[in-house]
Amino acid sequence: MSQTPSQPDAVSASDAASPHWKAGPFEVRLPFVHYRFQWQDYTQGLVMCAVDLAAIPLLTELLGMPFEAALAVVVLNGLLYLLHHLLGDPVVPGWITPAVPLLMVYCQQFPEGPERVQALVAFQLVLAALSITLGVTGLAAKVVRFIPNALRAGIVVGAGFAAVQSVFAEGGRFETFPWTISIAVGLAFLLLYSKGFARAQRRSRVLRLIGSLGILPCILLAVVVAPLFGEAPWPTLEWGFATPDFVTLWTEYTVFGVGFPPAMMLLTAIPTVAAAYIVVFGDVLQARAVLDEASEVRTDEKVSYNPNRAHMIFGGRNAIMGVIGPDVTMCGPLWAAMHVAISERYKKGRDAMQSIFGGAGSFRWGTNTGLWLLPIVSLVEPVLGVALALTLIIQGFVSVKVGILEARSRTDLGIAGVTGAVLALNGAAWGFAVGIVLCLLVYGRRFFSGEDDGVINHGGESTGKGAPEGGVVPEGRVESDGAAEPADRREPVGREAPADQGNPAENAVEG
Repeated sequence: MSQTPSQPDAVSASDAASPHWKAGPFEVRLPFVHYRFQWQDYTQGLVMCAVDLAAIPLLTELLGMPFEAALAVVVLNGLLYLLHHLLGDPVVPGWITPAVPLLMVYCQQFPEGPERVQALVAFQLVLAALSITLGVTGLAAKVVRFIPNALRAGIVVGAGFAAVQSVFAEGGRFETFPWTISIAVGLAFLLLYSKGFARAQRRSRVLRLIGSLGILPCILLAVVVAPLFGEAPWPTLEWGFATPDFVTLWTEYTVFGVGFPPAMMLLTAIPTVAAAYIVVFGDVLQARAVLDEASEVRTDEKVSYNPNRAHMIFGGRNAIMGVIGPDVTMCGPLWAAMHVAISERYKKGRDAMQSIFGGAGSFRWGTNTGLWLLPIVSLVEPVLGVALALTLIIQGFVSVKVGILEARSRTDLGIAGVTGAVLALNGAAWGFAVGIVLCLLVYGRRFFSGEDDGVINHGGESTGKGAPEGGVVPEGRVESDGAAEPADRREPVGREAPADQGNPAENAVEG
């Protein structure tokens, strides 16, 4: 294990990797040793643990878990979130959110009790085996090249449709919190994407502070707005520390209590795992696209996103949780909404955030702290549904914009639209099947290559099969569908976005 040199203040992107210890495919980064602590992101994490806590009602509904046992699952999952930035994956990890309905439908085929727990364990272990295999063999970075552009676009767009649909569907969270969700989401889009607000921040320190807090102000506002509109009670603050029940979890809801799932149950889980992995694949595309956009602005730090490494990390998380705390939300590679919020602040320059690892890491340290503090848990408990709806809608917004940019022609967009709609309405497996059939019927022998009619201007960003395997910031060139461009077309080191551009999130690749 060797340590890289300390990072200078201004260097070229080709040698600006932040300090770390090399450990095989991983890059170990520790707080205060390799990256600065970011108080804004830590504070945001303290309250945004509300979204992590939103897994509790899902677990109690599906498995009949007591609240404290479900809290133990959330706490264990929270600790494993730290593995990503600690091992060199520059993202904010989260659930495999659009696949949650698929997994719940699958598990509900089994009677509640030990058999349903075994079904969930089987699913998570098979997903772990698939992810780790793809990562170790290096296939995770190559699989993108074997998926047609139109199909990639449809998968990501469909995941966005599904995320938003789950909020507004009959019986969804919008029916419970219509005013609160509307106001909180409106504020979130203002803070993250408004060009006018971005310009206003240049003239006001107060607005700059509010803008640096991501979607934290939205959650705090929801705590007040929901009771005012009669959509939730006022929070009753409790003091002390949370008491997750690990004993009940391990004796009644894990392999230690119900036994290892039989081989036939592992085989039965394969189709649902394949459908869920399609969503994971879309998350990997989103993570890379968001970081690619950020790297165009922040040329002072090389941000290396390696899909193989990411697969090994979230595959390992699923394997561990499958044994010690099976989780219906699963262990995914990306929390899109918070990855966006962290990346947007990162793009404001080194004064705002020295390293993307500092922002992502500080945020996840914050969520882990918040899960143990009863004042935090009790403060946000009445608006857990709002927090979940907020992250789903932002994820949907990002998914649709990133997905469209995976297309290369009008025909790709048409295929993607149908594929995405079918995926959102009938599940990932049906969407994937429809997308394959449409690509075969339309492109025939050009199934993998498709067409490029120049309608969508991708510029120099790396998306889809043109992206380099090792990361989003290639050394010496920028690739787009395999065509190399000179490195000197990149933005110069230290360049800031022009004032009239507003929020960089409104540029070509949504983040």
